[in-house]
Amino acid sequence: MKKRKIPERKCVVTNEMKPKKELIRVVRNKDGEVFVDPTGKKNGRGAYLTKDLDVIIEAEKSNVLNRHLNTEVDSSVYLELKKMVKSNER
Repeated sequence: MKKRKIPERKCVVTNEMKPKKELIRVVRNKDGEVFVDPTGKKNGRGAYLTKDLDVIIEAEKSNVLNRHLNTEVDSSVYLELKKMVKSNER
């Protein structure tokens, strides 16, 4: 039986290739709205972050999402990311 290929993506902070399920996708759509995409399937420009609180804090400090998504990322997006990671840790 053929083994299925697991899709991998690169975390924009750590530059590590990881399976898509271990990452959180942040999307900028055509209207310029930035939001967290838990499904990983919404249309728009995406950037991936590892599901780790330290990585999200580092992304917020370095404004790496601003560069990858070519727009200003609101602090509410980072708050939502932190909530998602904290709920996954339990």
